[in-house]
Amino acid sequence: MQRPLRVLVAKVGLDGHDRGAKIIATALRDSGMEVIYTGLRQTPDMVVNAALQEDVDAIGVSILSGAHMTVFPKIIQLMKEKGMNDVLLTGGGIIPDDDMQILHEMGVGKLFAPGTSTGDIVTYIKTWVSTHRDF
Repeated sequence: MQRPLRVLVAKVGLDGHDRGAKIIATALRDSGMEVIYTGLRQTPDMVVNAALQEDVDAIGVSILSGAHMTVFPKIIQLMKEKGMNDVLLTGGGIIPDDDMQILHEMGVGKLFAPGTSTGDIVTYIKTWVSTHRDF
């Protein structure tokens, strides 16, 4: 039997609004994924270390604070340093389209704006993991 996909959901920095992250975590769990929610005020180091310890297939970062151009590059850098090249880094929040494109070019996966269907997020993660990870 194949193990369920494991996804770490994190809120990084001083952003204290976690309702969206909890909704996404619930949708992922309802779709059969195993979800690790780190809670509020995580640092990029804490997120990557937790992802390593939990052996996740994907990391989802919710960010509304405007710090996305600092947070995502730091997480992707740490992931590369730790050899996590087959782990998806995705997320969502208030992120301008131009910034989404720049982050994608750095290696960040698809980023989702508020109002995105949870089904679209579930499908994206499942599809990405099935084509990039070996089980």
